[in-house]
Amino acid sequence: MIRLKHERIARVLAREIKSGAVRPGSQLPGEVELAKRFSVSRNTVRAALAVLAEDDLIATRTGKGSYVLFDGRPLDGRLGWTHALSEQGVETRMRTVRIELEDDADLAARFDLGSPSFVVIERVRQLTDGTSISLERSRIPALDTLRDLSERGLDNGSISVTLNRAGLYLDHCEQRLRGRPLTPVEAGHLNRPAGTWFLHTTRTSWTATDQFAEHADELLDPTHYELSLSYNS
Repeated sequence: MIRLKHERIARVLAREIKSGAVRPGSQLPGEVELAKRFSVSRNTVRAALAVLAEDDLIATRTGKGSYVLFDGRPLDGRLGWTHALSEQGVETRMRTVRIELEDDADLAARFDLGSPSFVVIERVRQLTDGTSISLERSRIPALDTLRDLSERGLDNGSISVTLNRAGLYLDHCEQRLRGRPLTPVEAGHLNRPAGTWFLHTTRTSWTATDQFAEHADELLDPTHYELSLSYNS
């Protein structure tokens, strides 16, 4: 089997981690150092690190900026919410509401995209006791490798894994937060009274080469979620 560059790098690093050459809890070399070691681009290194994170061999941490907290614990959204919550010991399950192809000319024009077609993924996240804590609606580009998601479903049940396997590795994003009441339809999905106030985040993510990867609208239960900001004075 022929392996891609990032898969070969991930295999080498995984072997070093499993052998104990890299101690548990220690920090891997930075992207620049790894890129020099393997004579590849930083984007290839990021792809390799994404594979290691997917295999639960490493965890990336959020630095300065804004990030979401769940019950006071920071979540690294680059891992995908399921993985990020699991990292903090919070087990959740997802209920898929719909996966459909949909045109959105306004969104395409807003981000100067060549095609108005998106794959829309709408899911409800629940705690193990059945409490619904978020309604997550993602729009990802309707690439040829993604257009059949409504039939085959997400890879490993994860949007992040699905994007990675389509060659889209999230690198940077913009996020906005406000509060608003749930519409009757949203309230029905979340099993809450219509008009209940939830946090509403909008997050747009791009790859390291500034390729559009995802636009997500997330309604988050404010009894669990909050947004933290950090900056240098």
